Amino acid sequence: MDRNAKMMKLESLSVPRMVFSNIIPSIISMLMVLFYNLADAFFIGQTKDPLMFAAVNVATPAFFIFMAIGMLFGIGGTSLISRRFGERKDDEARHASSFCFYTGIGCGLIGMVLILLFMTPVCRLVGASDATLSYTKDYLQYVSFGIPFLIFGNMFSNIIRAEGKATTAMLGMIIGNMINIILDPILILYLDMGTSGAAIATLIGNLSSAAFYFLHLLSKRTRLSIKLKDYKARDGIAMGVLAIGIPASLNSILMSSSNIMLNNVMGSYDDLAVAGLGVAMKVNMIVVMLLIGIGGGVQPLFGYFFGAGNKKRYMEIFRFSMILAIIVSIVMSIVCYFGADFLVRTFLDNDDAYAYAFSFSRKYIISGPILGILFILMNAIQATGAAIPALVLSISRQGLVFIPVLYTLNAVFHTESVVALSQPITDYIAILMSVAVFFFVYRKYIMRLKPRGQVDDTKQVVHSD
Repeated sequence: MDRNAKMMKLESLSVPRMVFSNIIPSIISMLMVLFYNLADAFFIGQTKDPLMFAAVNVATPAFFIFMAIGMLFGIGGTSLISRRFGERKDDEARHASSFCFYTGIGCGLIGMVLILLFMTPVCRLVGASDATLSYTKDYLQYVSFGIPFLIFGNMFSNIIRAEGKATTAMLGMIIGNMINIILDPILILYLDMGTSGAAIATLIGNLSSAAFYFLHLLSKRTRLSIKLKDYKARDGIAMGVLAIGIPASLNSILMSSSNIMLNNVMGSYDDLAVAGLGVAMKVNMIVVMLLIGIGGGVQPLFGYFFGAGNKKRYMEIFRFSMILAIIVSIVMSIVCYFGADFLVRTFLDNDDAYAYAFSFSRKYIISGPILGILFILMNAIQATGAAIPALVLSISRQGLVFIPVLYTLNAVFHTESVVALSQPITDYIAILMSVAVFFFVYRKYIMRLKPRGQVDDTKQVVHSD
């Protein structure tokens, strides 16, 4: 089947079939990320050392910062590449793919060197106390060697979906995460390596995912490229990737930064509060990862039909995915709220740490029922290339809104219980903002869409505002 036939087939599918064929592999990928995060937490919990659990929770934001670099090129690349495929500009899509590969790997190598050179200051920065410092260093020193592979895997688990290879993107995530899950009990418990074992398992898992994607990109089954001769940053390639990638990654960077701040605030009360907070985040992650899977799965469809100028199809996908995300949000929030006791007991048996974790889990899930709206709106906006609106949302949820909320609650009430409400309060504010921003994007860009051939090509490139 030639390329035009494939595109015609995509455009003729029913909306539910199109959406589910894209989100199921994406959701499975996110579930695998969730399972490996929960596996790390579970097996670290089996050491019966809450300080070790707290150390991994403290180190995680530093890890997420480099995942954010992968998201920068992955989501930015996906947005640009899917629109270029929709516009039938395959050469530009290949240039964007090669740009993401080499620039992302370069950033990963720089990050690895910086972490290794400044290990202790980094650990202190992310909130390690005297009691958790050695465990945090043990974890980060091994994870740092995998930063280039982490970035590469995060990039192409997104970008490969832009060419319609959702199953391939899913398999890469499954391979890496399954290897991580298998190695966790062996290294953490059987070989008694603790946090070092968790980090080595993560390193090997990231390397395995990267190897799978690398082999795919060298094969003849892909329309993407990682050839150096296809590397191109000019003619809107770099700007097209960065315009959407920076807002998307800023969300993750600010999330890591906000977690660091939250860990420092919680650490001022009790290290066991930090451990409890880590478990609460794992419970909340069950809802969040499912919704990221739905949002990430439909983003290439949004991008393709926006690039093709098909407003009707874009909005049909928007309405269907929004309803689906809301249903998933509500159902999973109920499950996590009433299952909090079981989930928390799975990770912690220290009574004091359990009390924190159970209380925080119930509070964190308060915003769960509405999170689906947020993730669909964010992906719908990113797919249009509307850079400034995407940037506004990204810096607001975990930055402009969360930070003032966190420090205001801490200053006024100065209790762990109220401080834990910072995230759900922020989420509700972010929902209102995302709705307002989407209406702006809809009126300025989506409402004016016309089929390809009826408008000038320059109207389909990345928007600057």
